[in-house]
Order: sequence, then C-alpha cells, then structure tokens
Amino acid sequence: MELTELSAGALMRLMADGRTCPSEIMVAFLDRIEAANGAINAVVALRPRDELMAEARALDGCAVSGPLHGLPMAIKDLLATKGIASTWGSPIHASFVPSEDALVVARMKAAGAIVIGKTNTPEWGHGSHSFNPVYGVTRNPYDTGRSAGGSSGGTAAALAARMQVLADGSDMMGSLRNPAAFCNVYGFRPTWGLVPSERGGDTFLHTMATLGPMARTPEDLALLLDVMAQPDPGVPFDRPAGSFLDTHRPAEPRGLRIGWLGDWNGAYPCEAGILEACEAGVGVLRELGADIEPVVSPFPAELLWRAWTVLRSTAIFGSKRTLWRDPSTRGLIKPETIWEIESGAAYGAEDICAASEIRSRWFTVAQELFQRYDFLVMPAAQVWPFPADWRWPRTVAGVEMDTYHRWMEIVVPVSLIGLPSLCVPVGFNPQGLPTGMQIIGKTGADAGVLALGSAYHEATQWPQKCAPPHPAG
Repeated sequence: MELTELSAGALMRLMADGRTCPSEIMVAFLDRIEAANGAINAVVALRPRDELMAEARALDGCAVSGPLHGLPMAIKDLLATKGIASTWGSPIHASFVPSEDALVVARMKAAGAIVIGKTNTPEWGHGSHSFNPVYGVTRNPYDTGRSAGGSSGGTAAALAARMQVLADGSDMMGSLRNPAAFCNVYGFRPTWGLVPSERGGDTFLHTMATLGPMARTPEDLALLLDVMAQPDPGVPFDRPAGSFLDTHRPAEPRGLRIGWLGDWNGAYPCEAGILEACEAGVGVLRELGADIEPVVSPFPAELLWRAWTVLRSTAIFGSKRTLWRDPSTRGLIKPETIWEIESGAAYGAEDICAASEIRSRWFTVAQELFQRYDFLVMPAAQVWPFPADWRWPRTVAGVEMDTYHRWMEIVVPVSLIGLPSLCVPVGFNPQGLPTGMQIIGKTGADAGVLALGSAYHEATQWPQKCAPPHPAG
C-alpha cells in the first residue's frame, strides 16, 4: 500500500521498525500534493521542496523522538506559523510572515512534525465554504465542482485527497465537523477548554471556538489531540487532559443508550437524503448493540439561534473592531464579516445577558439529557456539498436562509455549550457526494466519544473504502 494511504499511527509504527523513514514519507506526500493540489487547492503557502527534503533527511536514521516524528503537516491558515505566510484568508495579511509560532503549532513541531505549509480557509474562518481573495476556492476531492466545506475545508480536502495524513483544524460553528462531512473524513471538536486558546485578545468571554484534530481514523485523532490538549497556565479554563492515545480503545457499543436527535423535530431543514444517510449511520451503532431512541426536540431551536447570533457577533466585533474602524482596512473585509461586526456593535448589555441566560439554561438541559443517554447523535450538515462558485446556500429544502451561516444551524446546540462532538462519515448520495453525522458526548467525555467513533470506524471504514475518484486531479 502507498505510504499516503496509511494512517499516521501506521506510519509511526513503520518508522519505529525501520521499515520507512521521514524522507520517504516526505517524498510520497510532496508527490501527491504536486499531482492533486492543482485541482483541489487545499494546501497553500507550500515551502520549497528542497528545504522540506533537507529537514526530512536530517531525521533519517534518528530514533523516533516524538509522536509526530517526521510527519509532513500543513497548518490551517488561521494560526500564526513562523517563517510561513499566515494570512487568515484576508488581503490585509496577505504578505504577513510571523516571527513566532502559535502555541499549537509550536507543540506540533516539538512533537516532531515537519510543517510544510498551510491549508486554505475562508477569510477569518467565517463561513463553512473555504474561499478567500488571497488563495481562491478549495474544491471537494469527490467532485471538484463542489465545496469542501469550511472553515477547515483545506484541511479536510487535503486529508481526503491523501495530501495529508493528519492535520489541525478549528471549530466555532461546525468548522471541524462540516468539512469532515463534506470530505468523508473525521473531525473532532473537543470539549471547550481541553485545547487551550491562543494567548492575546479575549480569553474569558469568548468560549465557543476551539482547535481540534482531523484525520482519516479516530486513532489518529487521539494521536494529535494528545499533542494539542496539554494545559497552558497563561489562559483560563484549562481542563486536565491525560493521554488519549495511550488509553484509546474502541468502545463496546452493546448496551449503550444513544439518543437520535435527527433534525430537531423539523427545526433544522435538511436536503433530501441527509437524514436517511445519518439514519443508516445510526443503524450501524444499532447493529453493534447500542440501544437507539428518538429524542424529541429538547430545547427551542429559535432560542438557541438567538443566543448564538448575539454571542457570535459580539465575539467577532470584539476581535475585529479595530480593523473595522480603520478606513485603510475596512474596505478589505468581506461583507459577511462586516455584517457580523456591525451586528455585534449594535447589541447592548441586555441582549448579551439574555443570550448568556439562554445558553446557561440549554447547558443544564443538555446535562440532564446525558443522565438518560450515553451519547447523542444528529447530522453534521444540513446540505450535501454545494457548487464551489456559490458563496453559501440560499435555501435548504425549500426554506430560505436569512443569513450566510443559517444553513449550518444544526451544529449550534453543540457549539453553544462546548460539548465534545465527533463527525463520522455515513456514506454518499447517488451523485457520489459524502456526508456525516455527529456523535456528541457530555462535557469532558472526549475519550468516550472517540472510543465509540473507533468502534464505528472498525465497522465502516468509509475513508479507506471510498477514496476520492480522482485523487491525482
């Protein structure tokens, strides 16, 4: 089997046994990028091949020195990466080259990864379709006329097309889960606070976005999560991590109580075939012995959306208000972000307090649900991958979307209260487009979610059985 088809865990074991080496792995992945990336546009700011090969050869013959020893990895272009253009997809930062690494990037390097470049993302990560004026559109490896999702769309597409074996992403409004669903890979949103936020700016009020891993196996997710999830005393709300990989084993699903949330009693319209595909995924868990029970909508969706839009827009206002107020940069910000900033600026203290109260009530209800169920399951996306030349879907199942992100509303119940959620692939529609479902756990149940995901993976192997039809472009 080609090296690019293997998991990160398998590559690490081969290196430990002396059956391959970092330079062989680097050649394999750089060759795949050369063949596939032109049609997909997932990997950007790629470093020169001779530099990368020199770094890889320097590790040849060395004992495996870290959990990511010699693995070529591209960083999502929302994290500062020393010596590599880090743009956030914005023309404001198109030529910015940081002199320091973001914390998670530094941890990945310390674990032995060789950073080869970046993965594409929408401007500022706003929106679940990865296009920006700096690098253009990332396309879906299963159909290059379609979106790869976002905001970790470059990450998901690179994994699906075998240009990466393991990669980082981030998730505020489904940005690890939506592109994983669109690209037939795994994306894990950890419990909020498990992976520390970046120092600087607000680290107290904004508690909805998190970094997390993406891969083609849940075991690989655990491998990278171990690297990402170590505490940082410089930011609040750290959670103890331990080692996910050392304790990672597929769960025994027999007897587990799993609640099927579906489309939240119709509150979240889904395109034809989405629910049926996810129900087939739920059926796999049932065949493995889990007890599945439909769950009636546990909380008013309109209240969740109201709280979400207020808290999200005020957070974006907080982080982008300086660029918005500066006439030299305001005109370079995309319309969707301007809308978020202006919405956030218009909210008052009463709006924010009311939103936080809704959020608090939903957290209590959700924790009560987990007294009845071990896990909850629902779709990870409401639509199939859509045409790459769209900015966003304007309607879903005949329902008009009133904002640029309403078509991803189904991820809000998880994001609003920071629950761990794993997107697992569930198959394809007749046009060959993939989708996925969320396995959701209670706060802190990250290891359990990954373990159930591993049992599901052993039974399905979707990323391995169904590679993109034209991985070489």
